Amino acid sequence: MSLSKEVLFSFFPKCTHARYKSLLQIFSSLDQAWQAELDELKATKWPDAIIHEFLSWRDKVDEDRIIKILEQRQIQTITKDNPLYPPLLKEIYDPPICLFVRGNIKKHQYNLAIVGPRKHSAYGKQMTETFTEQLAQAGITIVSGLAYGVDALAHRSALNVGGHTVAVLGGGVNKEHVQPRQNYALAEDIVASGGALISEYPPGTVPTRFTFPKRNRIIAGMSLGTFVIEATESSGSLITAQYALDHHRDIFTIPQNITSQTSIGSNKLIQTGAHPVTCAEDIIALLDLKDIHAHVESRRQIAGTPEEEKILALLSKEPTHIDIIAQTIQLPQQTLSATLTIMEMKGMVKNTGMMYYILK
Repeated sequence: MSLSKEVLFSFFPKCTHARYKSLLQIFSSLDQAWQAELDELKATKWPDAIIHEFLSWRDKVDEDRIIKILEQRQIQTITKDNPLYPPLLKEIYDPPICLFVRGNIKKHQYNLAIVGPRKHSAYGKQMTETFTEQLAQAGITIVSGLAYGVDALAHRSALNVGGHTVAVLGGGVNKEHVQPRQNYALAEDIVASGGALISEYPPGTVPTRFTFPKRNRIIAGMSLGTFVIEATESSGSLITAQYALDHHRDIFTIPQNITSQTSIGSNKLIQTGAHPVTCAEDIIALLDLKDIHAHVESRRQIAGTPEEEKILALLSKEPTHIDIIAQTIQLPQQTLSATLTIMEMKGMVKNTGMMYYILK
């Protein structure tokens, strides 16, 4: 086994996208670029110090050791000529040279980025769980950044309904460098469930305040659209939304309470053209995902009893207590409880706690 030159250049810490592009412009192949000497590399306009650093680094590279590290940590490398490289990601201005992946990327999948603040509101939590579960159940892959708050909630909510989710990291995907450490168990659950951890940084890379914003372009770039649950005026999720705009992708958000600090950023997104949505099907319809829409419709058409139909007609996205449901549709508590349990199993309603129910 040998490594492609794309992978090897990805291991050189100073090989930015701009420098990589200059190699492609000057040399006829990456093999030629890899073997180039000092005078030849000067044509790339790399700073002299970077050229000397690269030559010194190249002389010390142990390809066998890199292969061993990748194999031991079960990390695959996916370059742009690999059919598993996300096709939408190829379209952005600065696609990663190589993706380091632990887990499974599906070849044909509908990706939707879901982002929001680390410190979310109670409303934001409820909306993240509700929307994510519905979207994941419909077959959409949930993409986020494994950060505290909405990111972690989105990943976990997708897993809770057996959905597929991908976390894009700002450092190495090896177990030792998954950040934040409090979400390490979540990261392992993502991999174990058939999802994936993705990074443009090789194993061993420690995330920094510079690498986290850069990973946002991958979250937006590999997705059909970006769904901002809520955002303060300075929220990092607005960076992802801006990348989505730059990539000519759709942005979605939820109408918010104008007096809430976590609504300022998302309400401004609506003012500048983001799609306001009130249910998962709004997103599916706006993305024109016909086969996904058909799947949702088939789930909706699950044969229901008269009791189920009455409950569906009563419930909304606002939590309703079981006592109110019982009084309104005049069902005995025992019958109602059994019916609601079955409806939960069908994915029709959700118990939000304390016997309050909402539509899923």
